[in-house]
Amino acid sequence: MEEKLWKDHCVLLNKDEENELELFGYKTQGCRKALCIAGYILSCGALLLLFYWKPEWDVWANCIRCSLEEADIVLLRTTDEFQRYTRKKVMWIDLSTLALPVGINSDGPLVADIDSVINRAIMKPQLKVRCIQVQKIRYIWDFSVKEFKKVGSLEDSNTCHSIHHKFGAGLTREEQKIRQLVCGPNAIEVEIHPIWKLLFKEILNPFYVFQAFTLTLWLSQGYIEYSVAIIILSITSIGLTVYDLRQQSTKLHNLVEEHNKVQVTVCTKSEGCKELESCYLVPGDMFLLDGNKLSLPCDAVLIDGSCIVNEGMLTGESIPVTKTPLPFLESPMPWKTHSMEDYRRHVLFCGTEVIQTKPGGRGPVRAVVLQTGFNTAKGDLVRSILYPKPMNFKLYRDAFKFIIGLSAIGVFGLIYTVCVFVSHKKPVADVVAMALLLLTVAVPPAIPAALTTGTVYAQRRLKKKKIFCISPQRINICGQINLVCFDKTGTLTEDGLDLWGVVPSEGGRFQKIHKYPSSTPLPWGPVCGAMATCHSLVLLDKKIQGDPLDLKMFEGTHWEIEDSSTTWDGDGTLDTCVVRPGPKASSTPVEGMAILHQFPFSSGLQRMSVVSQKIGEEQYDLYMKGAPETVSSFCRQDTVPANFLKELKTYTNQGFRVIALAHKVLNLGKDADLSNLEREEAESGLSFLGLLVMENRLKQETKPVLRELAAARIRSVMVTGDNLQTAVTVARNAGMIHMSSKVILVEANDPEGSNPASIAWRLAEDSKANTAAPGEVCVNTEAKITLEEETCSYHFAMTGKSYQVILKHFYSLLPKILVNATVFARMSPGQKSSLVEEFQKLNYYVGMCGDGANDCGALKMAHAGISLSEQEASVASPFTSQIPNIQCVPELIREGRAALVASFGVVKYLTLYGLIQFVGTALLFWQLQIFGNHQYLIQDVIITLLVCLTMSLTEAYPKLAPYRPPGQLISPPLLLSISLNVCFTIIMQTCGFLLVKQQSWYVALASQRHCSSGNRTEPSISLGENGTSSRAQSAVLSYEDTTLWPLSSINCIIVAFVFSKGKPFRKPIYTNYVFSVLLALQLAVCLFLFFADIDAVYSGMQLLCTPVIWRVYVLLMLLVTFCVSLFTEDVILQNKQLWLLLKAWFGYQSNSQYRKWQRMLQKDPNWPPINTEDFAVKSTDEIYMNPTYE
Repeated sequence: MEEKLWKDHCVLLNKDEENELELFGYKTQGCRKALCIAGYILSCGALLLLFYWKPEWDVWANCIRCSLEEADIVLLRTTDEFQRYTRKKVMWIDLSTLALPVGINSDGPLVADIDSVINRAIMKPQLKVRCIQVQKIRYIWDFSVKEFKKVGSLEDSNTCHSIHHKFGAGLTREEQKIRQLVCGPNAIEVEIHPIWKLLFKEILNPFYVFQAFTLTLWLSQGYIEYSVAIIILSITSIGLTVYDLRQQSTKLHNLVEEHNKVQVTVCTKSEGCKELESCYLVPGDMFLLDGNKLSLPCDAVLIDGSCIVNEGMLTGESIPVTKTPLPFLESPMPWKTHSMEDYRRHVLFCGTEVIQTKPGGRGPVRAVVLQTGFNTAKGDLVRSILYPKPMNFKLYRDAFKFIIGLSAIGVFGLIYTVCVFVSHKKPVADVVAMALLLLTVAVPPAIPAALTTGTVYAQRRLKKKKIFCISPQRINICGQINLVCFDKTGTLTEDGLDLWGVVPSEGGRFQKIHKYPSSTPLPWGPVCGAMATCHSLVLLDKKIQGDPLDLKMFEGTHWEIEDSSTTWDGDGTLDTCVVRPGPKASSTPVEGMAILHQFPFSSGLQRMSVVSQKIGEEQYDLYMKGAPETVSSFCRQDTVPANFLKELKTYTNQGFRVIALAHKVLNLGKDADLSNLEREEAESGLSFLGLLVMENRLKQETKPVLRELAAARIRSVMVTGDNLQTAVTVARNAGMIHMSSKVILVEANDPEGSNPASIAWRLAEDSKANTAAPGEVCVNTEAKITLEEETCSYHFAMTGKSYQVILKHFYSLLPKILVNATVFARMSPGQKSSLVEEFQKLNYYVGMCGDGANDCGALKMAHAGISLSEQEASVASPFTSQIPNIQCVPELIREGRAALVASFGVVKYLTLYGLIQFVGTALLFWQLQIFGNHQYLIQDVIITLLVCLTMSLTEAYPKLAPYRPPGQLISPPLLLSISLNVCFTIIMQTCGFLLVKQQSWYVALASQRHCSSGNRTEPSISLGENGTSSRAQSAVLSYEDTTLWPLSSINCIIVAFVFSKGKPFRKPIYTNYVFSVLLALQLAVCLFLFFADIDAVYSGMQLLCTPVIWRVYVLLMLLVTFCVSLFTEDVILQNKQLWLLLKAWFGYQSNSQYRKWQRMLQKDPNWPPINTEDFAVKSTDEIYMNPTYE
């Protein structure tokens, strides 16, 4: 019973998706609510504030648990490690307001699509729908399965046939109205938050609430000047944050606003077609694309005709993409699975631009709306900016623990103060005020803010280097990166390929190669025909555009594309692409060729085909190009040369990219309807035509950057969609794989029939020459800092297919392989993101550098994804580099390391400043005294504040060190550093405090601050309480105070200097001019105030005049502290060799998973396996892969 209740009370929303949430049902209860309201009033709003910070407490206090069906409030909890809560109200949508036709109210479905969730969500006879809105997406309550379902998209269960059949003619007017009410408007609206709302949110931040509490306390103690300074600063800080947030939301609002008001032609069943504003579109609507340029207002599936779109806004690549209509098939499979990972070629995504349309035989180009509003591809992008994934970085959690630790010290101070003041029988008000004062001194409220200053400055420096960042909190994480995955084409190598040569094949034999550039044009023949027609190029504004590879191939024929608006067959129905020989082409018997139909290229199929016809002839030809292994499998074996694989290997081993061509004559008869041509049927029994050999040169920055990363002991891995052999060669040429290292190819195969899955290990051809025995395996340990490429004698390389099989059947081998795998070829987008995730499971901090198009998922999955693209911010990744080479990778790592070290430095400084003040104040409290107002002001504003603002300005050190900065605040070196410096402070201040009492001129309660000519004070004793000097004066004026103030103030300057360490992660301190000059000025001001025998200065600062010799002693104490502190920090705590020795001494070993595997494999004599084959014991369940990335 209990279990059933729990099942009704809690469900998973968006199961197995990136934004998975747990949902709990609650019902508001009157008496609980009344009690809470009483609590708000009695606590003067403190309870309300607590509930604002903790929404789950609010729900638990006001409501009782119930099933989701009865709930009027739901509590959402994220399923990641942060488990953040949000509270949502359940709303009702009333459909009875619609003027629905008579008779619809009976038991029949309201929406014609029987599978639609809307039918199962309408409560009859009231015609109401329950819904909640989470992160801009609407969910409605499905009564049949008793859970909330996403609304605003067509059901995925629809087959190709049902989409054509149900929605091909449009929806009825009534159904449109129902869907508009239930799904909401088709608009991606980012509201510009009103300033009062942003202010309110910012002020209610716990940090500012604590600040307000301290300010109240200080004002009550009469610290007017200091409080005003802090108020001004806080207002500036809040103002800047609010301004920044407002700017961001305005920028995002403007980015999406224009797409919300697009005019589209929508067709309904009864009323025909009419113009409509795009915000009224609903899933299932059928609209027309009439050939004008159009920015798509929704995600739609093409059902008739084809079109060319620019998807640059989503992928960052402005290559035109051809979209084809969804086939009209009687298949029981859902349409997405039917098209496999290539369903995208039928989908027009929101925010992309339609450049050109080609109507099919049945009238204009038609599309059916798939998703609207925030459910679309663009809505997804906007949501990822509005609700970024929280970063699990220890730094922020450690900072919180740190503050708790300091609060504990503060509480100890509070108890100490109460004991001292009560034993002196002081009034309660004084005791409370002083006790709270010491509590607030120990906790500098600026720690969270300080953590962000380093990132803000780093972001500014990155912007100057043309690297843009949409999630600044990731900059600190870049400092921890120790593995970078690179895409090959366009990232490591030049974007375009150059045509190197054509190897024709005739009669099952390869002919003489035709090299490029060449003085003679390519002779006419099937190869020339294939190169002239088998592409997806388009002519836009008199310029040929499309895939760079297609472009190079087409240019190699010297043919030209004719403007597609001119038709060639007289009746004007076919809008085809016509190619004709140009003036430089070889003489041909044909006038030109028309490309009539395309089976587009896809990374899943690794091939593309076209159907073409020579002008003036009736015969149809099919040409295919694609990956050589794929194309040869579609060819008749007698046409494939016997030495095909050997020839292919010759070119791939040299790093060339090889494409195969094939041809077949189609017997279709006159005026055949090509739109119904089956791809499988057409692409069979082809004749092999030959190979295109393309050259893919390395970018000149690639080698030096990879060398720099290797020297810094950061692993480089290549993840590409290209051929394995080519990828291995490029990896060798780029220096990822050392020339003397072996490459072991891992080949895994799925189970076939009764044979289990198998995995084979063999040496790559070019490694045979190496004589190194398999036993010479090594793993780069921490102690030996050498280039990684020299330390590892073998590297694994595999294809995406093998990776998938290993993931499914040999999962236990995966970590062993990944620790030394360097090349992954023929990887699909989904496999790339899965690989990044597997590396993260081994505790690597992974960077991913790609070009944004097919690396989207991996760029988002990595700790730091850098997309090389023209756009300032591509949705694809947190970082975007406008300079299209991999120099941005070391740049980002350098800045990340500098920001991380700077953040640590500021936190250490703030902690010490709080504790230095705490020790000084605690010593003065011993005799019921306190620092003066102006004394606090100098320490807090003139020293600390300026230090915090300028300390992080030091730039990153140009050379990457061969180790990473510590990634944890709570680590032995850091805690030791703080503890030792606190000890030095306690010793120094206590010595000063006790020694001043031993001096011959010392008086317990002095009132005379003037310096006589002899420069020593004439003792004039006054009891302070007898009216001559006020109580406030006696609480400050004393020789102890005059001694402790310079000791603590200058000590703050000392730690600021000591903690601003330069090398190895930042430039030396003197390069940060602002900070250096400020430190010098602060020191000068303190010394001036301490040494100037000017009465006005002394009375203003509430200091007493002391003999010069005593002041010199104080300076000597500070000098000793400075030397000891600097020596401890630089020579002991920052000494990497010393820590390594200590680690070795105590046998400490890294807990990272990949280190454990490396240590294990080092001891394993049978690893790596070479020329062996293993079989899977039993097939395990398939590992889940996120389909949205595919």
